[in-house]
Amino acid sequence: MYKLSAEIGIDLGTATTIVYVKGKGIVALEPSIVAINKHDENYLKIGTEAYKMLGRTPNHIELIRPLEEGVISNFKIALKLLRHYIKKYSTSFSQPKIMICVPSQVNDIEKRAVIDAAMQAGAGKVYLIEEPVAAALGSGIDITKPSGNLIVDIGGGTTDIAVIANKGSVLSSTINIASSKFDETIITHIKRKYKVLIGPRTAEDIKIAIGGVIPVDQNLKKIVTGRDLVTGLPKVIEISTVEIMEILRPKAIEIAETVKTIIEKTPPEMLEGIKTKGIYMTGGGSLLYGMDKLIEEYTKINTKIAEEPVLCVAYGAGKAIDDLKSINQ
Repeated sequence: MYKLSAEIGIDLGTATTIVYVKGKGIVALEPSIVAINKHDENYLKIGTEAYKMLGRTPNHIELIRPLEEGVISNFKIALKLLRHYIKKYSTSFSQPKIMICVPSQVNDIEKRAVIDAAMQAGAGKVYLIEEPVAAALGSGIDITKPSGNLIVDIGGGTTDIAVIANKGSVLSSTINIASSKFDETIITHIKRKYKVLIGPRTAEDIKIAIGGVIPVDQNLKKIVTGRDLVTGLPKVIEISTVEIMEILRPKAIEIAETVKTIIEKTPPEMLEGIKTKGIYMTGGGSLLYGMDKLIEEYTKINTKIAEEPVLCVAYGAGKAIDDLKSINQ
């Protein structure tokens, strides 16, 4: 059992929640999902334990993701999720200070929902930080200088693209094409082409095993089992790297084109710094094969994936809560 600090950073994502505790580092990395009893709305499982129930829940249990496209869509369930982690990782004698990450383009109402949920969940003080700013901090980038840094954070529900300088975001864009959208694209493709239904866990497995957005030398195959939509029985199909690349690439190009647009709008005095240092990629979606090369192809700027890209935003939230002067409030 941890002797936990009262300073917590939370990457509250559409797909995954990552918790950072001062003095301990990353203490939780779990799916943002809650299993509730439909009859009394009490939660039964949260995070990994709830995710294990996907596709195998009895009628009285419902699995709910309380965030869509990076913002709270179900306040009551988001409150349960936050309360679970705040209670688990707080000291018993003080209400913690919490730094929560939000997409760069959230509005005031969406920000208020996050703050209210965290306060009701037991936080003593709540701060918000834009995800790309947190990603930059977590990547070890010095954001205090006027020289521009370009961050592409591909999360579960959104991709945040931002130019970071002088402790904050100078220019940013949030689009709803991210890891979950890639999974949905795979599900839709298999349903249309093979008349087979697969779940999100299977789609994610396919994406990780043979997914990519640029041509590959070797056309790998993967055996997949789903439910035949005609007979209702299990059906085994074989899919290939090439066909998955062909359906994911158009979505990835939309991300690359948005990055290019941000670059075109970047002030000239910051552009030189970006060209010198390159583009930094964070988030789980950055690990999709060829994503960095595709962005590099469209922008003509060296693009690199940060170390521990999945954890960068949470690490950045931790750094920010430890030193509030490191970011613009």
